[in-house]
Amino acid sequence: MTSNRYPHLLSQGRIGSMVLRNRIVVTAMGVSLSEPDGTVGERLIAYHEQQAKGGAGLIVSGVAGVAWPVGAVAVNQTAISDDRFLPGLEELTRRVHAHGACIAAQLHHGGLVAGYSAMVNGHPLWAPSIPGKPKGSVGDYFLMEELAGKGAMPPIDIKVLEKSDIDLVVEQFAAAARRAVTAGFDAVEIHAGHGYLLSSFISPYSNKRTDEYGGSLENRARFALEVLRAVRAEVGPDFPVWMKIDSREVGRQDGITIDLAQQFAKMVEDAGADAVTITAYHDTDLGKLHSQSHTPQIESWNLDSVASIRSAISIPVIGSGRVEARVADRAIGDQELDFIAMGRKLLADPYLPAKLTRGAPDEVRPCIYCYTCISAIYMGDVVRCAVNPELGLELKGKPLPAKGARHVAVVGGGPGGMEAAHRLRALGYRVTLIEKSDRLGGTLRFAALAYEPNGRLLTWLQGQIAAMGVDVRLSTQATPELLRALGVDSVLVATGAVRDMPPIPGSTRDHVYSGDDLRGMMLGEITSDLKRKTSTLSRVATRIGAATGATANPALVRKATHAWMPLADEIVIIGGELVGLELAEFLMERKRTVHVLEQAPRMGKGLTLVRRMRILAELVEHGVTLHAGVSNIAIGKQDVTFDSKDGQSLAIRAGNVIVAQGARGDTALADALKAAGMDVHVYGDALGVGYIEGAMRGAADAVARVAGGRIGVGDEQAKLAEATA
Repeated sequence: MTSNRYPHLLSQGRIGSMVLRNRIVVTAMGVSLSEPDGTVGERLIAYHEQQAKGGAGLIVSGVAGVAWPVGAVAVNQTAISDDRFLPGLEELTRRVHAHGACIAAQLHHGGLVAGYSAMVNGHPLWAPSIPGKPKGSVGDYFLMEELAGKGAMPPIDIKVLEKSDIDLVVEQFAAAARRAVTAGFDAVEIHAGHGYLLSSFISPYSNKRTDEYGGSLENRARFALEVLRAVRAEVGPDFPVWMKIDSREVGRQDGITIDLAQQFAKMVEDAGADAVTITAYHDTDLGKLHSQSHTPQIESWNLDSVASIRSAISIPVIGSGRVEARVADRAIGDQELDFIAMGRKLLADPYLPAKLTRGAPDEVRPCIYCYTCISAIYMGDVVRCAVNPELGLELKGKPLPAKGARHVAVVGGGPGGMEAAHRLRALGYRVTLIEKSDRLGGTLRFAALAYEPNGRLLTWLQGQIAAMGVDVRLSTQATPELLRALGVDSVLVATGAVRDMPPIPGSTRDHVYSGDDLRGMMLGEITSDLKRKTSTLSRVATRIGAATGATANPALVRKATHAWMPLADEIVIIGGELVGLELAEFLMERKRTVHVLEQAPRMGKGLTLVRRMRILAELVEHGVTLHAGVSNIAIGKQDVTFDSKDGQSLAIRAGNVIVAQGARGDTALADALKAAGMDVHVYGDALGVGYIEGAMRGAADAVARVAGGRIGVGDEQAKLAEATA
């Protein structure tokens, strides 16, 4: 049965001769899951096979290098530059087609962005002209421990293309398209965006040539259009071919604009393309902009540009840019676009299309837009997801269903505990979830206040627990006696970290709050310390919020704290890791003057690289002062004193001080249960702070240890375990 909640999104679509079962496209993403020699192996096939099983209409397999290893942009990138790559590509298309999806190969040459190829293989970067000097460096946002062992970037040579080089690349794209047809792909997408080789010729920012490939738009577009025509000539008139283009280059003066993109899209249509994919690019020297173009932090960021280009051409348009399903359905219905390309959402849950189709959108595991996925690629790792621990590990298969009436207790109702509980229940285990507080959520409840997308994960996990029929015991302390009385076979301990107040002079003053103090204040949990530190009015308001359930609703608390919050106007946060910075963002949005002190040389530990680049820039833009590399912190009655990284003694006024430090793992309960002879599996922050990703991945690993065995992704029995998807 097909849901009628998304009649346009889930309707059949067509690109040229290719008919798709719905309008949901898996956008091309570099996931670094091919083999080191460029071949497609079982890792990438298993990854795309899950997306096909999950119901996507079209999968665009990312960045297949037409000149590989020249032009490669990442480790383990797919190659399509030689016939020797055909066997793996053929197996990929066969496995995807077996599940009813279509698949396109994205043809790619990295050009100026092929830093990986240059660094590892010593290749020059292919370019239209010599680029200008950078205005900044993304390297400034790496933590010192992330830079350790990487070594200095070797000198980069720039190869300014001559006519013979351009002719070679045109031939390489055409030959790659021929291989795509031979391998069984349903279509090809020519990548002419994101600063890659073709894009660098189109952009007036990067193309300073004075020959027939520079100057006017007609000249700058000549290279890309020659590629398109050569590909069309190679594959014939009926094989679907389209081009991915930038709607603009954010932050670049004299770069691609929406007007230019409209003109170029029309040229692409006239040259014989069956569609266009609309993306965007940015000034890569500016850290914040890495999350304000093709992988935006702002919801529906690129839709206006997509609609503008759609109005200028008559061929189908594939749009993207953090677009929710309901918004995509409306936009398709209003003819602002024809297909929606999803990336991060389908990494978080590849079964999103199938769940929408059967009318179960609440079952979709939500993306929290934390940039774990793309940051992993920036770091030279394979793709990962904070909320989907199986991403990139699809080849390992799924844990076996329960045999018999096994009973497992999960201790700790935070994200790790809830994730393990619903996974176990889906495998057929009897599950009791024990939480010492009166609500589920743990630290995720406070994280949902500071960063709204975290609230989506909290709601989803709570919904899974309810839907799966997990036996939840709130306000309950787990003891060996209780667990024996319950008759459990195994115990999973996800009790999280403990948070001590660091030995900072002045930390016992009444205007100093720990992270736990602030969380309790916001969530209606009054401790003895808070009774001493807060006014009667604050305590009464907190009790009313708890009694009415208001503090259980993160959205309501976020709204209410804009109007009233019992904190001073000027606040110093000690601790510049994830918690401290997200707290600074939360307080800054509520008109507080905020200062952040961090002893490490750089801030942002715990934040993924791309999110770190954005939040640090935005905090400074909004007046938050950031002091890294400080020492000798002391808290006075009205100020905080410290030595700056250059040795100056400074003092900052502070009506309140919040100490966002001191979290550490705690295995005391797990050790006691083991000593009592129980089968215990401990994971998550109890072993050391790993934040959401650590909790979710730890839960999946713990469940796998309890269940034992794996069902391979190609095994017919996998259907028995797909409820955990």
